[in-house]
Amino acid sequence: MSGIVKRLSQDMSFDEIFNLVKKSVERVLKQHRAGLTLVLTELPNAVGAYHAVGSNFIVMNRTILNAVATLGKSKEELNSFIFSILTHEYLHALGYYDEGEVRRLVYRVTEEILGREHIASRMSSIGIMEIYPELRQLGEGRVGREPEIIKDFDTSSMPYIG
Repeated sequence: MSGIVKRLSQDMSFDEIFNLVKKSVERVLKQHRAGLTLVLTELPNAVGAYHAVGSNFIVMNRTILNAVATLGKSKEELNSFIFSILTHEYLHALGYYDEGEVRRLVYRVTEEILGREHIASRMSSIGIMEIYPELRQLGEGRVGREPEIIKDFDTSSMPYIG
């Protein structure tokens, strides 16, 4: 079991998962970007997350995140979902805009780092709706009015100020 696989089965913060994402992408694609912020909010449920081109924000759908937290059978499943979503949006932040290409790259990263049978690899290859068909019952969703900026996100990119 690789170190990353083992870590994904433990309690992890968004920041810790994102650090694994950045290390994984750097190992596979030799690319890196710093200075991103994570925002949780309600979005239309057809959107799991997005990165606005030219911004430093990754915006994740809180409704879907909470549903996966409820439907998932383990910490590893929830962390793998977050890993997959953040990898996808991180690739957009790196300048990959074609959705098909991003999906293929997410699968490539997860397969190389976590293995073909890992839940994150399955999520990136067949899609979250195939793993959790109950998500289809969430309805259309809506745009939230109370976005939550996740504190201490992408801390590995922040210089120490002492």
